[in-house]
Amino acid sequence: MGAGKTTLGRLLARQLGYEFYDSDRVIEERTGVDIPTIFDYEGEAGFREREKRIIQELTSLDRIVLATGGGAILTSENRNILRRQGFVVYLKVSIQQQLLRTSRDQSRPLLQTENPEQRLQKLAEERNHLYESIADFTIDTDRYHTHALKNQITKAFKAQLDVK
Repeated sequence: MGAGKTTLGRLLARQLGYEFYDSDRVIEERTGVDIPTIFDYEGEAGFREREKRIIQELTSLDRIVLATGGGAILTSENRNILRRQGFVVYLKVSIQQQLLRTSRDQSRPLLQTENPEQRLQKLAEERNHLYESIADFTIDTDRYHTHALKNQITKAFKAQLDVK
């Protein structure tokens, strides 16, 4: 959360001439409701099932940049398909930056708690090793401007294409 997946994804897609998809936005478009509403009615498990189906569908497309929700890697099927089907970038972000970037955003159901910092710390403990396990490239988003991040990711992606 707050790492810049959507912002960077759009910039990368534009630079590469690819289509951009945000799996959360696709879910919202298809259901006609926002993510918090899905969490309210179906819980996290229901949302994760929808997310898994959308990721399977989108990763079958060619020449796309896909931003997934931060919890997408919790599902082993998602980790496997992302690892097989794409170039996975882990946008590493500190808890302090996440708090700063998400402090006014009411659309993040997992942060609707008395102590968002504690929740982010718990999520990091649960997820960071999973991000690292599937990442082809890791970059710290705290330290660089958006366009510098885009350029570094593009360079790493093109280097991997050259290897194949």
